Amino acid sequence: MLPIEEYLALRERPKGRAAMRQTWLDLTFLHFRVEPAEIQATLPIGLTVDTYPDEDGKEWAYVGLVPFRMSNIRFEGTPAVPGCHAFPETNVRTYAHRDGKEPGVWFYSLDAANPFACAYARRFFGLPYHPARMVCRRAGDVVSYETHRRRSTARLIGEVTLGKKLPLPGPETLDFFLVERYLLYSQKDGRFATGRVFHPPYDLTWVESFEMDETMVASTGLSPRPWCHQVFSAGVSVEVFSLLP
Repeated sequence: MLPIEEYLALRERPKGRAAMRQTWLDLTFLHFRVEPAEIQATLPIGLTVDTYPDEDGKEWAYVGLVPFRMSNIRFEGTPAVPGCHAFPETNVRTYAHRDGKEPGVWFYSLDAANPFACAYARRFFGLPYHPARMVCRRAGDVVSYETHRRRSTARLIGEVTLGKKLPLPGPETLDFFLVERYLLYSQKDGRFATGRVFHPPYDLTWVESFEMDETMVASTGLSPRPWCHQVFSAGVSVEVFSLLP
């Protein structure tokens, strides 16, 4: 784990005007831990795996699976486009930094139920998006997800039952390390870019129980492990800023 100041600095809103606005809703964060060397071998040259220590001080890398839905998607200063303003998404990710600074997210895959959004994100953001058939539903304390990637066997069929509300995670907690991320890395044509988002801290709820039949993790080439961390958030309003080289 980097000095806590590196993480806290990214919680500040970037200067200037946002490029897009979105609302992220009904997010489930599932994570398992992995030996850092295994994750480092999957990262492009220039990024270093970000790790968090266990109770014995051993550093671990983490892989996350995050299904959710997006709404109110629009470019800054324009109205939402009907048919493109709301859809579910599922991502598989890990955490990385650059030379001990800018701790952020590295995405192995992102699935979305909007082919236009997938094509746009691949072309202009260099992110590994895949079009998929997806459903996200919430009924009280039960949230269900379904993802079937098009032209692939990658899938996710799951249901989570929500438990008690959690306190706002402190800066040095595992919840904070895994959830409060405000920077992403992408790579296109051999060049890195970073993208920033700004939103209030997540209000978290403990996932009391869940069932998850998925091959999304394996489709990235990673070996799935038992989940060791699971939390839920009802959502946040998000400002998305332009990529920077």
